[in-house]
Amino acid sequence: MIVAYGVANLLQSIAASRTTMHHTLDPGLLVRLLGHRIYLYGIGCQVLGFFLALVARRDLPLFLVQASVAAGLGVTAVLGVVVLKWQLPKSEILLLAALVLGIGGLVMAAEPAPSRPLDLIGKISLVLALLIIAGLGFFAVRIKGAPGSVVLGALSGLGFACAAVAARPLASSHSIFEFVSSPLLYLVIAHSLSAQLLLGLAMQRGSTNAAVAAMDAAGAVPAAVVGLLLLGDRIRPGLTWLAALGFLVTLGSVIALTRYAEPQARTDPAPDPAAEDAAPAAPSDVVSHRRPAANTRPVRPVVNGHTPLMDLPTREYPALSESSGR
Repeated sequence: MIVAYGVANLLQSIAASRTTMHHTLDPGLLVRLLGHRIYLYGIGCQVLGFFLALVARRDLPLFLVQASVAAGLGVTAVLGVVVLKWQLPKSEILLLAALVLGIGGLVMAAEPAPSRPLDLIGKISLVLALLIIAGLGFFAVRIKGAPGSVVLGALSGLGFACAAVAARPLASSHSIFEFVSSPLLYLVIAHSLSAQLLLGLAMQRGSTNAAVAAMDAAGAVPAAVVGLLLLGDRIRPGLTWLAALGFLVTLGSVIALTRYAEPQARTDPAPDPAAEDAAPAAPSDVVSHRRPAANTRPVRPVVNGHTPLMDLPTREYPALSESSGR
């Protein structure tokens, strides 16, 4: 599950950086993103992660599952080192180690137990939350740059948190008919789609690292609190301190990784008058990767003495390069 979400973060961010910047809450962005094969691969990984998380939520508390989802950002960093030859500073390696320790503490403290059912008031609250998040997203989409990335990422996290809250009792369904007929299933779908749209908008505006970290922070905490208070999530006797420490270490490590985040490069598709993705990005939203001379070897840009964690591939740096599926 952690690996699936980590790969999904990386692939979706690449596709978002190659799609025309959107300044409205336009569902058409998802359609345009689906025009990229690499985004489809990312969605495939995310769907796999979702079903694995759904199985985990059947018996495991939300504070463990949501923290594990957040840990996917660490997998993204490792993939960058292995596949894209990123070079991480020692401080970032220590954060990844802390991430592993935090998850380990949560695993030791979590006590498996089925979820309590969610009552009518809880379901109505999830519907209202969907409307509120959509309303806030309508205004937040006008924020540009890194602040917009963080705000939209946080709203996306709230949407995914609501989906997780609905998915926990849904996973305890006793039959396929009960699963399909439950209104919780459609709340999960609605919240997931709206959150996915907000995440795509967040990834377009600045650092993917900042967007994903904001999403994880906003998604993990509310879901953990609701799970403990309303859904019957349990902590092993005497290990409350370990659960709290593991949760804080995991979430803190994910957020601290944003210290090394820089606005990633947006790559323009090949010139094609019929392609919607051909519009250039605004100068304020890009970091230029200049093309080196023909007789020189491309070198990835260095920020503060190291390669940015979420610096994305471009035509000059073609690792994981994927052309648009249009």
